[in-house]
Order: sequence, then structure tokens, then C-alpha cells
Amino acid sequence: MVSRQLLLGLILVFVGCNGNSQNAFEGWEHLFQAKQHYIAYFISEEIEVDGIAGEQAWSKAAWTNEFADIEGYEKKKPDYSTRVKMLWDNQNLYLLAELEEPHIWAYYKEHDKIVYHENDFEIFIDPDGDTREYFEIEINAQNTVFDLFMTKPYRNAGIPLISWDVQNLKSAVEVDGTLNNPSDTDQKWTVEMAIPFRSLRLGVLAQTPQNGTTWKINFSRVQWQTEIINGNYVRKKDENENIIPENNWVWSPVGIVNMHYPERWGTLKFSKNESDRTNDPVTFSGEMKAMDYIWLLYYLQHDFRKNNDRFAASLSRLSPHKKPDEVAEVLMEATKSQFNIQLTTKAGGIVTINQDGKIKKSDEK
Repeated sequence: MVSRQLLLGLILVFVGCNGNSQNAFEGWEHLFQAKQHYIAYFISEEIEVDGIAGEQAWSKAAWTNEFADIEGYEKKKPDYSTRVKMLWDNQNLYLLAELEEPHIWAYYKEHDKIVYHENDFEIFIDPDGDTREYFEIEINAQNTVFDLFMTKPYRNAGIPLISWDVQNLKSAVEVDGTLNNPSDTDQKWTVEMAIPFRSLRLGVLAQTPQNGTTWKINFSRVQWQTEIINGNYVRKKDENENIIPENNWVWSPVGIVNMHYPERWGTLKFSKNESDRTNDPVTFSGEMKAMDYIWLLYYLQHDFRKNNDRFAASLSRLSPHKKPDEVAEVLMEATKSQFNIQLTTKAGGIVTINQDGKIKKSDEK
């Protein structure tokens, strides 16, 4: 709650037409990479989670695009291919990931060991799409799982609850090659998972999707440079004996080396409709542009506070460029330590965001 004294300082601003011809996101393009979308189809066939895509249902599911660098498509293309498939039924989200790798290694075997200190595959799920509470599951080539629940992103003082586990998770890894053997060349490792919806709870509510439900989701692959010491793979160090930073290859690029920007993740749609196999109903271009714009204002506010020790009291202080055509108006209230921004789209939808990144959407009129 804002105190009465602080309320006196609230300033309400209407953003009208702006003659500025600049791109609204100029200077912040890195945080507005094109998002990826995927449609997962409902199945009645039983999936055996063994790391082998032997079921007919998997043959009908499409692969995602190959992963790109976390910072964006303009960066160097990853050295090895990574791609994913997804399916679902009334109980589980099924996932199949294929990671090309000439040297497959993994030594961690204990659950909740920090497996991203080795090469790993990671899943990030925000079922309600509010960019707050979300789930993270990581796995290495030993089929060792590290899972946690984030109360909110780290930038908003989020706490990683490593004690949380995906109850009844099924996972398997199939290695096309030999694990931890530097003397040969491997081909790939394949991860297969069945993630129970009832284990993805926000409060008391299990996150069980229906036909047409959409989630925010992303996938990451951590890949280290290695050298062989005494027959073992070891993370390579630089001339100062510091471990060389990992490569981060992802499905939907975030724009910075930080997966904990859930607003920048891709979209997963759950579908029972055969027609979705030829159409792309996940392309909400107008809504996405409006959502991107309100996030731009969020970033600008925090950038302003970093330089001025307070949030901007008016949108003119943020110097936003021309707003997208899909945005009708923007209203902002701000104090030194808090702000609330309300955006209305030309379709009648209303989106609000505050200083903690808490975002809310209303239906279009």
C-alpha cells in the first residue's frame, strides 16, 4: 500500500501521439528478441519414458527450431544442434530433447547437485504467465536432476527453493556414444521426461492445462569448454586459472546472459485441435507488441532509478520513443520507491505492471 503522503506525489500521465519516428525499442533491442512458439498436441497413446522416441506419437510431433545463443540470433551460431518436442495428456507434459555432442560427459549423480556446473539441459516453466513464480528443472547426461521453485526472478529478490521437487517426475537419458570416455567421438544424448501437472502447483492449484491453455516456457543448454586431465573431462581455465565461462544456448533467446527474465521466454500452447497442425494460433502479434512496450517502460524505470536513486515521476522523464500502433494509451503513477503503469491496447485490453514486475492482464472488451 502507498501511504497518504506518498499518494500526494503520484503523477498521472497520458501518453498521446508522438511524432518521434524512432523505433520504440531503440537502444533496448537486445531485450526484445523474436519469441518462439510451440503447439503441443494432446495424445491418448501411453508414453514409456526411456529416452527413446519409439512411440508413434513422437513421430507426429514437430521439432522446435534449433537453439540459438542466449543473447540473440545475431550472435555466433551454437557449435552443436539442440532441439525439443512436446506432447501432453491429462496427467503430464511430455518432453523429448536431442542434444548433439561429440564428447558426452557427466559425473554428478546426487539429486539436486548443481548440474549446470556440468553440461546440462534446462527447462523453465511459468504456467500462469505472470512472470513471477516459476519452476526450473535441470538434468545432466547421468540423468541427475536438479529442480527448484523460484518465488520471483532474482532481480526482484526472488528466492530459489531448492527443497522443492517435481513429485513423480519420470526422466530418462539415452546416450548415443559412450559416457565419460574421451577416447572416442559420440553423437548425441537424448532426454525424455514426463512432468506431472499436479506437481506444478501454485498455492493449492495444480497447473493442469485445458485445450487452448498457454504457458510461458523456455529451454536452455549449458555447454562448457573442457580439457582432458587424467582421463577425465575438466572445465577449461584461462591463463589466470579462472574457469572459462560457459556457452548458453536456448530455444527462445532472452537478450542477455540470464535465463531469469521470464517475460522474454517463448510460448507453449496446449491443443486438442487437429487444425492447429496447419495453422499458427499462437501468433498474438498485436498483444505481444503491447506487452513488450510495457516491459520496456519497466526496464526504463529501473534504469532511471539506478542513475537517479528514485523512479521517474513522469513518462517524459523516461524518454520513451514512439509507442507501437497497438497501444492506445499509457497511464503511470510513481513515487520515489514505487510505480504502477497501466497500458490500454486499441483492442480494449488492459495491462498493468508495478516496480516488482507483477503483471496483470484483463480480457479485451
